[in-house]
Formats: sequence, C-alpha cells, structure tokens
Amino acid sequence: MSTLKAVRGTRDLLPPEISVWQRIEETARRVFARYNFGEIRTPVFEDTSLFSRSVGEETDIVSKEMYTWEDRARAQSEKSQSLTLRPENTAGVVRAYIEHKLGETGQLQKLYYIGPQFRRERPQKGRYRQFSQIGAEVIGPPSAGSESPLRDAEVLEMLATLLDELGITGWTLEINSVGSSADRARYNETLRTALVPLAPKMCVDCQRRAVTNPLRVLDCKVPEDQPIIDALPKIVDSLDEASKAHFAAVTAALDAAKVPYSRNHRLVRGLDYYTRTTFEFTHGGLGAQNALLGGGRYDGLSEAIGGPKAPGIGFAMGEDRLVLTLQTLEASRPEKVDAYIAPLGESLNAPALALARELRRAGLTIELGDGSFRLKKSFDAADKTARRIVILGEDELQSGILTVKDFSSGIQTKVSRAALAAHLAESK
Repeated sequence: MSTLKAVRGTRDLLPPEISVWQRIEETARRVFARYNFGEIRTPVFEDTSLFSRSVGEETDIVSKEMYTWEDRARAQSEKSQSLTLRPENTAGVVRAYIEHKLGETGQLQKLYYIGPQFRRERPQKGRYRQFSQIGAEVIGPPSAGSESPLRDAEVLEMLATLLDELGITGWTLEINSVGSSADRARYNETLRTALVPLAPKMCVDCQRRAVTNPLRVLDCKVPEDQPIIDALPKIVDSLDEASKAHFAAVTAALDAAKVPYSRNHRLVRGLDYYTRTTFEFTHGGLGAQNALLGGGRYDGLSEAIGGPKAPGIGFAMGEDRLVLTLQTLEASRPEKVDAYIAPLGESLNAPALALARELRRAGLTIELGDGSFRLKKSFDAADKTARRIVILGEDELQSGILTVKDFSSGIQTKVSRAALAAHLAESK
C-alpha cells in the first residue's frame, strides 16, 4: 500500500515555520485594528455564479482555475446547485455586505479577513492550490465617502505601514488607473484593434486573450512578447477627466504621507471588477513572480452581483509570498524561547514543572526538559531551542538559588528563585 501524502499543490505547515505565519497574522491584526478594521469570516465555498459574475467569465481564474462541483439534490423538493471553493475573497465579502444589508447603516464598512483560497493552477515556488490570503475591503454607500480617493491612499499607506512593521524592507509600490467601466471598455476596444496584426506574433495565451480579454495581454510574462506589449497603447490615454482627477488626488495624498510609489502603465490586475486605482507591492527578492500583494478599486462590483451602489477598494496578500520574502531577508529565523529548564534527575521533574508554571505565568516562554536526560543532552537540547538554560538540581531546589547560563554570552549566573522571572525578562 502506498504512503498517503498531501495532495499536490497543498502542504502542511509545521513548527518552527508556522511561527512566521503566526507573527505575520498577529502583526496584520494589530495594524488593521489601529485603522479601525474589523474581521469578517465568509464561507470557503459559494455559489459559482458569484465568481463568474464578479471576477469575469473570460478571466483565467473562472475559465481555468476554479474548483467547482455540482451539489446534487438530496430530495425531490431540493434543487441541485453549482458550488465553487473560493478562488478569492473580495466577491464573498461584497456578497455578505449585500446579504446582511450593511449599507443600511450609512457607514463605511472596513473589513479584513485571513483564510484559505483555492485555485487549480500549476504549483510553483510560493504558489499553491490551497493558499492563505490576508486581505481587507473598504466598502459603503457613496454618502459615506466610499468613492473618495482618500480611501485609496489610506489603504496604500496602511499597507506600507504593515510591510514596514513586518520587517520587509525594499518593497516597491506600483500604481495605475484603469479608469471607469466606460474607460476600461473603451481601452479594451483600442487594445483589441491594436492587437489584430500583432497577436499572431505572440504566445498562444496572448493570441487567445487578444480576442476574449485584451487587457490580460498586459499581464504576459513571456520575454519575447515584451517589446510588442511595451509598444501598445496605454490606458492613460483612454481615461476621462474624472478618472484622471481621482488618480491625481490619490498620488497627492500619498505624496503628503511620504509613501513612495511609481506609476506602472501596464498594471491592470487580473480581475474584471477593478476600476480606477489598481496597485501592487513588489519585492526584488521574489524573482520573476515578484508581487507581494495587490488590489484596487471596484466601484461597480456590488451592482454586478445584484446589490446597491457601494463603491469599494481592497487588497489581498498571499501569506506564502510574505513568508518567502521574510526568509529572503533573513528576518524569519525561528526565535528561541526564553529559557530551558533542566532538572537533574527524574525526582526533580515535578519541581521543574512547578518552576516552569511560575515562569510561564510571568509571561515567559519556557521549554521543559526531563530528568532522565544526561546533563550534556540537556545542554544540547537547550542550545537548540532556548537563549538560556536553568539548571535545577537538589542543591538548587533546597537553597532556592538557581544556576542560569546564557548561551550567547557564555556567562553562568546564580539567581534566586524569587528574582528568576525578572532576570529572564530583563535579558530578553
């Protein structure tokens, strides 16, 4: 019988790597709270039509990558339903906004999520078929200021803060405007016309996209196609005055907040619902697939899936990409615990547990050894997992004076039990 393994494109996250994920999520929650975002949790599967209507029938996600199945009726009174594991979360958040009538509050809804998404694409470094995203959406009625370019700039400034607090240095923010839905449609036709004589010289995907969804041609990464794409008409020439003014206001606010950015005329993002501001944060340490996160404005998405007018802007970041970046920057080395308690003999196991309980209740992270270990084995284990070792022998137990060795300095110190927690905390 063959050994069972995780399905291709999925993986297990184990200690110590999981600590990096936890740190990313804890930092995100802390930053989002400062910007008054609340958490939303939506189902991992939705009605298939939610994604076909919002993401777009001709996008690669809908046409190639979704995990979809027919949920058959279990009784004659029931109808079957096509369901899909969510390939992205914005559509689900907007569906929840509509279903729960959040717009009737008259307030902006600032919502964030952390959870798995699913796409059936070719697995590669930093890209899996089940992957976790952190994202946020700002959505509400126009009367709440949801159309304001200030909302765009605030989201971008928040993301710059988040990356900085994660310790990710050297990021680049690229922004563009894809205009209103009318601008986008006009540019699509301009591109379609321009591509008629050029598409036969391009890759197979671009030949298909030139007909079905010309904007996607701009996403092509095939090196031979780049000179052709660079010479194509730019969307800035198809923007109306309102879209130009919106983009100018976004960049003015970023300038005031001293958030650096560059304009990328080819940045259109891969989903049909985007309007006006689109953006990506990239990092050179990730190679060719260098996007850390991306997003944009989606002013017509609510109406597209049957809801009220509710302009919004949001983003999603893949946690795998963040972890890879942190590892590249050597910022994700597993942190060692505060101390390792080494009981000298099995009879001291119980007192060692009592000591560990005291220290843990004082807020310290403690690894507990075992009295059956020889002292050398305890030192070896402690050196791998902790910054210090606390030796608990019969003499230490009776006198209340413990031996503490700091591995980084090599200094060995005698510390009273009453002062031990403070000593370990001071030398963190």
